[in-house]
Amino acid sequence: MGPRPPGSPAASRARAYVVERLRESGLEVEEDPFEATTPLGPLPMANVLARLPGSSPKSILLGTHYDTKKFDAFEFVGANDGGSGTGLLLELARVLAGRKDRRATIRFAFFDGEEALVEWSATDGLYGSRHLVDRWTKDGTLRDLGAFVLLDMVGDRDLTIFREQRSTESLTRIFAEAAQKTGHRAKFFQRSISLDDDHIPFIEARIPSIDLIDYAYGPPAYPGAGRYWHTAEDTLDKVSAESLAIVGEVVLAALPLIEERLK
Repeated sequence: MGPRPPGSPAASRARAYVVERLRESGLEVEEDPFEATTPLGPLPMANVLARLPGSSPKSILLGTHYDTKKFDAFEFVGANDGGSGTGLLLELARVLAGRKDRRATIRFAFFDGEEALVEWSATDGLYGSRHLVDRWTKDGTLRDLGAFVLLDMVGDRDLTIFREQRSTESLTRIFAEAAQKTGHRAKFFQRSISLDDDHIPFIEARIPSIDLIDYAYGPPAYPGAGRYWHTAEDTLDKVSAESLAIVGEVVLAALPLIEERLK
């Protein structure tokens, strides 16, 4: 589909694909359109939301962003930064739809507008997650949300999931335990960093949240970041099915532990 910045035809095609795949997996699906106030003027955006009802009203949200950052100087396809989380979350939705042992309701959010359109700030970026927190605060959905798990840049062949320092510590401990149980502890939380990402609006709304992110994408370049981040080099050949499987296995192992915490 190529670059998928908010408001683009490719973003619409990506959104339609996500909706189709979720419905094929048997989930309740909803498009969540909104108009974002951006430095480039008002811009239509839309999240994709889905739900797997459980026996408890308490819910766990799994989220990612499907947009790609807008660049005029080169073609940015965002295989890892946008693509990997979207692909993994679609597969997690398919797998979880086939499980009958879940207690909590599992929600899914594919956010539009995670990337800044001009320059990252409190008002340029995180458009979809900020909108959803505002919407769910107003309609009461946020009251039953017990935890939020964010997937971002999880397909790196040299997988290194950072310990994101603004994430809720109890969730970090749960994911460390899940990584240990699945034999993937060496891939998780060996490095730390503090980042603004789609979990921050939920943290600010006092929802326990964790950002699972591999910020060291490629050879070292920026402080903590890798050379492929936000460059034309973020292409499919840099993404590993094995890395996606590792993160998926750890998420699936962590969900029952989070459900226990919601009791």
